[in-house]
Amino acid sequence: MGSFQKAAGELHVTPSAVSHQVKSLETFLELDLFIRQTRRVELTSAGRAYLKTVQKALRSIETATQKLLSEHGSGELRLAVAPAFLTRWLLPRMSRFYDEHPNIELDISASTGLIDFPHSSMDMAVYYGDGEWDDVTCHFLKSSELVPVCSPELLERHPIDQPEDLGWHTLLHVSKRPEDWPMWFEAAGATYKERRKSMMLSSSLLTTGAAARGLGVALADINLITEEIQSGQLVIPLDITLSKGKSFYLVYEKDRPMTYAMREFRDWIMAAMAKDALTARAEWL
Repeated sequence: MGSFQKAAGELHVTPSAVSHQVKSLETFLELDLFIRQTRRVELTSAGRAYLKTVQKALRSIETATQKLLSEHGSGELRLAVAPAFLTRWLLPRMSRFYDEHPNIELDISASTGLIDFPHSSMDMAVYYGDGEWDDVTCHFLKSSELVPVCSPELLERHPIDQPEDLGWHTLLHVSKRPEDWPMWFEAAGATYKERRKSMMLSSSLLTTGAAARGLGVALADINLITEEIQSGQLVIPLDITLSKGKSFYLVYEKDRPMTYAMREFRDWIMAAMAKDALTARAEWL
């Protein structure tokens, strides 16, 4: 069951073009492959039998094509990335990747959802979660560790020497994760109590940006604030981290042969993340 319109969308052609090609094939075979209804089409018995054999041939063609591309030494990589990871970590390092791999072209999209790889043009993605996803191969990149951050000016005006001091500051919350600050206080062995009105924002990108502008104290992933720490926009008043048991992973369709571009990007990002993990605290704190 399906429609020529959906097929046209996947093939990036018009529905009439798909219909015309199917009709030409049926004329050549002298058989009806589809039962055409008002809003959908269904395969005939002949169509189902034909599809079973043709699918095997198409998979063989796809495998041969990917093998050829993997050995060619260049290519394009279509990548979907969690927005915070894209903005805070990947983009500041993209010049390094291009310096090492000038023959690879990246097509990057920000994405918060899971990718339906068999029906998507994406080759790889960076997910945030527990690593338990079906039908994908996962490569661990880094764990998420949240630390309090604020502007140097705010810290100078109102020092933060212990967790309880945070209660006198405006705490910046990610609206979808209201449990973060209570969990951090629990990890710090302190009582969670806000003496000032808090501020709710829709993403960690916004809470981190608000903290850099002196609007309050945010919880940020220590591995995603390199640029702000090194430039002096943000400081970490208390070296107490909250681990939520979630991590960033590089994923791609299970059992898919890797192209040259996929393999090179995987090796590069895993090496870069490992290096960051070894040097982060020595540079920042």
